[in-house]
Amino acid sequence: MRGPAALVAVLLLVAVAAVVRVTGEGDGGAPAPPTAASPSDGASPPVVRGPLPPEVDPQLVLGTQEAPVTMVVFSDYQCPYCATFATEQQPALVDGYVANGTLRLVWRDYPYLGEESVRAAVAARAAARQGRYWDYHEALYADDAWRADGASQQSLVRLAAETGLDADRFAADLADPALREAVQADFDFALGLGVPGTPAFLINGTAFFGAQPVEAFEERIEAALEQD
Repeated sequence: MRGPAALVAVLLLVAVAAVVRVTGEGDGGAPAPPTAASPSDGASPPVVRGPLPPEVDPQLVLGTQEAPVTMVVFSDYQCPYCATFATEQQPALVDGYVANGTLRLVWRDYPYLGEESVRAAVAARAAARQGRYWDYHEALYADDAWRADGASQQSLVRLAAETGLDADRFAADLADPALREAVQADFDFALGLGVPGTPAFLINGTAFFGAQPVEAFEERIEAALEQD
């Protein structure tokens, strides 16, 4: 997380995220429209409209569309706390909640740590074109060599080959500007929400931050189920 200014951003995210419900084909569809209320009728204040979420590649989703709880994950492949979540908390949540249809997990790229993070996110989306997004996603968090090499194309293609992807097809997809545009769209969405750092989460539209113990995620998921 960033410095003192992050507190303001956190408060902004909480205010906006409260009305960005996660339903529909992507990870939330359009946010709730503003309510119509006049200052004199005693009604609640109007709901503030949040930024429109970009479409989500189905490959970046774990779980069924019918799951009552959706957790949106904003993450950076160079963030050590994101690595902790991806390798420790996420597998436990998949086993405990995704597998039984309770939780739908949607990954969003928030590559705020630099160009290397952007290139890694693009590479994961190139792997998605071969139906191997999550395999490559895990490999990125497990492998330090690509970071040491500045996320060069050579290192990213090497990792693809080691993960069992078609390396030639992967290299060609890396050059497709549509993948970088998709990563940028996620990044812009997160910036529009005021996400102060990674990892950050929306659990049925409620903001949650940091690589918390799995019990903290379970508590939030159970609370969301009670409100469903």
